[in-house]
Amino acid sequence: MTARHTSAARRGRDRKAEILASPPGRDRFARGDEPSVAVVGGGIAGLAAATLLAERGARVTLYEKDSALGGRLSGWPTRLSDGSRVTMTRGFHAFFRQYYNLRGLLRRTDPALARLTPLPDYPLRHSAGLTDSFARVPRTPPFSALGFVALSPTFGWRDLVAMDARAALPLLDVRVPEVYERFDETSATDFLRGVRFPEAAHHLAFEVFSRSFFADPRELSAAELLLMFHIYFLGSAEGLLFDVPTEPFPQALWDPIGDYLHRLGAAVRTGTAVHEVRPRDGGGAEVRTAAGTSVHQAVVLALDTAGLRQTVAASDGLGTPAWREDVAALRTAPPFLVSRLWLDRPVHADRPGFLGTSGYGGLDNVSVLERYEGEAARWAARTGGSVVELHGYAVDPASDPQRVQGLLVDQLHQVYPETRGARVVGARHEWRSDCPLFAVGSHRRRPTVRTPHTWLTLAGDAIRCDLPVALMERAATTGFLAANALLAGWGVRGQTLWTVPRSGRSRVLRALGSAVAPQPSP
Repeated sequence: MTARHTSAARRGRDRKAEILASPPGRDRFARGDEPSVAVVGGGIAGLAAATLLAERGARVTLYEKDSALGGRLSGWPTRLSDGSRVTMTRGFHAFFRQYYNLRGLLRRTDPALARLTPLPDYPLRHSAGLTDSFARVPRTPPFSALGFVALSPTFGWRDLVAMDARAALPLLDVRVPEVYERFDETSATDFLRGVRFPEAAHHLAFEVFSRSFFADPRELSAAELLLMFHIYFLGSAEGLLFDVPTEPFPQALWDPIGDYLHRLGAAVRTGTAVHEVRPRDGGGAEVRTAAGTSVHQAVVLALDTAGLRQTVAASDGLGTPAWREDVAALRTAPPFLVSRLWLDRPVHADRPGFLGTSGYGGLDNVSVLERYEGEAARWAARTGGSVVELHGYAVDPASDPQRVQGLLVDQLHQVYPETRGARVVGARHEWRSDCPLFAVGSHRRRPTVRTPHTWLTLAGDAIRCDLPVALMERAATTGFLAANALLAGWGVRGQTLWTVPRSGRSRVLRALGSAVAPQPSP
């Protein structure tokens, strides 16, 4: 075991996790030499960038258009018909164990990650009655794959024999960024058809992954699907089990981070949208908001897809024409719905905290919040009810919202029949359409952390960084990389980052995967 792997094991990480060393430099800025940096966007990416820059002594101003931090993991108070004050959020998120850099951000205010709690399983149920579980599947490849086949009711040894082994070999040796060169022009659906996955396993083991990108698998790049398989299954020994916050996102995660930034001297301006970033002669930019214009020596744009497009389009002189066209080409995934129901009676005691679903129309998963969230558990204990959350992804934009909301509730009644007779004490339906779409063939045009300006960097889960990271971990990683790039230019050391291996972790599997190098479908 190398020193790097020993360190990883000691820290509780996969022993083959890779270190991305930061550029060397001074520990922090000298007094009187601190640059002013604007971080635009208060989601995970913006919070990561702002935290690192403020820790190194930069004068950070964090601009967030909404009234609260957290981005797509934000929350806000609401009152139910029974008078209860509760927190509504934008829905369930799984904090997987291989989200090393996101966890590093959270450890700033919670060193032991005590505000996260594990869920015992990640069950996936198909409407035909089959259910897959990952609780007993070994975590270390290749035993993870063998264990899944041995234990899965949807994927047996006969199915394994029926697959096109040659087409499936790339699953065994995903390499980043080469996977994009080979498979970005193929859709996730076409790749799976070529492999001849059994239909039930196709739905459960892969469609659930692809829809976690809020996308129809027919539009999703196969490279992203292969990357997900690598991150969660064959490339990492962390497995598919995950943690969740013990309280709603604001209380558990973002309020403490906001307080930490204040203590570091950062100015946190929520409810403040940035309308324009205008380059200044000699470097830096003017940042314009409704309250006025401020001058900063550097800027991090940590915005969602639509926000980044709008800000760049409104900022004359920002970037080059080709770069601006690439930003303008970014697409947003179809709308998704989060419905949370406060019911007057409990669901059955054996219902899991989270259940992925397939074949139930538009219902993608069901969460029972009192299984893990303190606020929901206290409400359920006081009222004898349950707090249930439903997610529907990649909704047809032409659909009638009221009809979709009703369909999701009807599908809940199929999944958990005991909810049919429950009275709804409160219901909140959140419609959003702000997730990036990783469409077929889009990777080459996706903007990177670095931009045509040395003083401007980008961060967020839509930003390309050519590392095996996705979703929340991509947001945190690019946030730290954006700060690292700026700090390197000032001769100040950045943040050491971690990632799952950038190629297949098993020498045997890599040999099998490279034995035949099939080309992607046209």
